[in-house]
Amino acid sequence: MTNKDIPENASTESGAGVSRRGFLKLAGASGFASAASAFAGSAKADAATPDGTPEQIHLTWGEDPTREVVVSWASLASSTNPRVIYSADRGKRETVHAVQRTYTDGLTGGVVFTYHARLRALDPATTYRYEVTADNDSHASSPFSSSFTTAPRGRAKFRFTSYGDLATPNTGWVLSSAQSRFAVEAVERFQPLFHLLNGDLCYANLNPAHQTDVWRDFGNNNQTSSANRPWMPCPGNHEIEFYNGPQGLNSYLTRYTLPHNGTQFSGRWYRFRVSNVLFVSLDADDVVYQDAAAFVAGPSPLVPAASTGNAPVQPGTSFYVRGYSNGVQTRWLEQTLKQAKDDDDIDWIVVQMHQDALSSSKTGNGSDKGIREAWLPLFDRYGVDLVVCGHDHDYERSYPVRGCNHHAGVDAKTGARVDTLQPRPVTHAQGVGNTFDTSHGTIHLILGGGGTSAPLDVYGVDAGNGNPQAQVFTKPNHPVPGTTAGTFARPTADALEDAIWSAQRDTGTGYGIAVFDVDPGTHGGKTTITMNYYHAPGADQTPTGNYELFETITLEKSR
Repeated sequence: MTNKDIPENASTESGAGVSRRGFLKLAGASGFASAASAFAGSAKADAATPDGTPEQIHLTWGEDPTREVVVSWASLASSTNPRVIYSADRGKRETVHAVQRTYTDGLTGGVVFTYHARLRALDPATTYRYEVTADNDSHASSPFSSSFTTAPRGRAKFRFTSYGDLATPNTGWVLSSAQSRFAVEAVERFQPLFHLLNGDLCYANLNPAHQTDVWRDFGNNNQTSSANRPWMPCPGNHEIEFYNGPQGLNSYLTRYTLPHNGTQFSGRWYRFRVSNVLFVSLDADDVVYQDAAAFVAGPSPLVPAASTGNAPVQPGTSFYVRGYSNGVQTRWLEQTLKQAKDDDDIDWIVVQMHQDALSSSKTGNGSDKGIREAWLPLFDRYGVDLVVCGHDHDYERSYPVRGCNHHAGVDAKTGARVDTLQPRPVTHAQGVGNTFDTSHGTIHLILGGGGTSAPLDVYGVDAGNGNPQAQVFTKPNHPVPGTTAGTFARPTADALEDAIWSAQRDTGTGYGIAVFDVDPGTHGGKTTITMNYYHAPGADQTPTGNYELFETITLEKSR
């Protein structure tokens, strides 16, 4: 792969503070006084005259991963005749002209230009070489080039990787760290067919005066991997931004082209199939009780750049989107899972989302009853095997769970009984060693250590019965007045329960990557998914490249 002069944004002004829980704190008028010029200034630092040179290049699957790949990118100025030129080895070179999508950031006023070229009628399990260029590409004589491999047709072995909460390597942005570059390199180290990025991509909404700059840092960092293999994302709470669309997702939706879901909410959730595995990506913001998107804590209002024409956002305002689809997503999910259960060619169902139904993190967010209410019964009914999440910046694995215990929680303040819908572990699903038959229950994985886990989230303390404790959101938690006049805080989870479902927790480091190897097996035999979770001890301060194996589990079922 050739990386042509990928620019680095050296600015360190964030315009916002942040609490440990990752919420916008102090973003007053002073942070936005030069918001419009900040975007233009960063562009001028990289090019005397911004042009259509491609950057932030990334791949996603099309409707059928064996036949379609989408190449997407951005440029600092509008591109002229943006295009992708591609071919298989020694094959005919073909050209696909890209579609331009733009948006104007609702806080900074910066215009973002993105491009999407859908490569169709590809051959399965085939490697293609491609170039990305434009007539006003400053590197047109030697354009960006890379390669990708399409998914295999039918039942075949393959590998995928996953983590969430990546951010950027520019430590001037809130929650970013050098580990973000290290994490992207980890994907390339394990050479998966594709990568699942489980939400909270870059935390741009915590840097409101520089939202577009943060997205740019993120895209250029990821390019070292995402230009070689599809990175399939789901939206997290930090993709929600003020004045950027009805759910605040314009930045996310403009940059990514994802498989269609057949509803009016394109791009927010989707599905795709590789070999004998159906992957379902969801937007949990639609069902969670916790309000974890951007909000203004005060004491100053959030003041957009004058060019936007948008009014200041007053202290105590939050962007709470629970229920935005009015049940459309959940109905789509049930239909999708029912079809998968009835399809003899699908052995495994893997669900990706950002927030967690099962997490015992103490200083993170914990678990959310909204997911347990809306989706866990569907996972049980239709046999979802694995759920991968992020949100809490650590690693935790559940036992297989099915069904729930009622009234097993307590109110965090009063101790009164609360129905948290405590997930019930299935003991007979475990075979020899760390082998699990997920036809009896669903395993949940917290994989929130992509790049932002320092300081490490801490797990709940043991209760008197020896079980770890989990915090649970059971009702909406809108901001409440803070301890200082004119300030606001977001409440923590309102209930506690024994985390009887928690099987493994990494207390050494939050950073890590999960590597999944799928073996479809043979008819009448066993099919397996083996997960190796690698963590990076010591990388919180000094990335070393020495990922170490933390644990191995195998999911197994009869074909």
